Amino acid sequence: MAITALPPDTDSDIARVTEVLAMITPRWNVRILLALSGPPLRYSELAAKVSWLQNGQLHPKLKSLCDAGLVERTEHTARHVTYGHTERGAALLPVLPLIVTWAEEHLETADRPLPAIEQIEDSLTLLTRRHAAAILWVLKVRKEVSGRALARIVMPSSDWTNVYPPLRQLVADGLVDTEGVGQPYRLSAAGDGLGPVLGALSAWSAGQPLDQAAHHPVWGHPLAKPASRPWVSSQSRPAPAAIPPTRTGESVLAWQNRDLFSHATVARPKAAVPAGGPRR
Repeated sequence: MAITALPPDTDSDIARVTEVLAMITPRWNVRILLALSGPPLRYSELAAKVSWLQNGQLHPKLKSLCDAGLVERTEHTARHVTYGHTERGAALLPVLPLIVTWAEEHLETADRPLPAIEQIEDSLTLLTRRHAAAILWVLKVRKEVSGRALARIVMPSSDWTNVYPPLRQLVADGLVDTEGVGQPYRLSAAGDGLGPVLGALSAWSAGQPLDQAAHHPVWGHPLAKPASRPWVSSQSRPAPAAIPPTRTGESVLAWQNRDLFSHATVARPKAAVPAGGPRR
């Protein structure tokens, strides 16, 4: 079902990225994923690494990450259960350093240096604002758009004035610029700088290697335009011709029905982001 008045492929792309953000943005989810970097852990071992979580908080978080296909629960015996990344979850980790790079350049400077994990969490909060992904997509493509025109594209079934609260929030967040009331809106330097992050999230959610982010039709590099092709992830459709064939030895996983996407194996980042303490 369409959520915007954008072309179906673009609408699906935005919906997938929004879904990814909804998986990882809830409090503690990224920290749990980082704590699981390395060999699988028993519940008690993981709990010790995220000791700031109160009793009863870790189990539902793990369940949601397992349901999302990012974490795998392995029952060796009735008394021996471990948790670890799925290949799909491991493939998402290289996106996190991209978020840190963007945050270091564009987030407001704090009174104290922020750990990488806090930069990631603060950045994800900005990206999960209501309608944020759709607004950013439209402004990237259209360059400058009036509020009324933006509303017709982003929320065609709502009263057009409903676009202004999320727009004002994105302006306050520094991702969107305008010269004042009645003036068109456009991406700020920070909003435009999200290209590598949003392109990587789109590639991952579409089941593509992260290096395909450079060829994204909206967020890709201007000098690396791919051949015309739909940016889709439906498993029932053939793979786009512009994607290079799978390398020898590379496996593509077929996820169960409860999983939203499929993904090729991607190497983990060389320097993992540390899973710091509790959020500010």
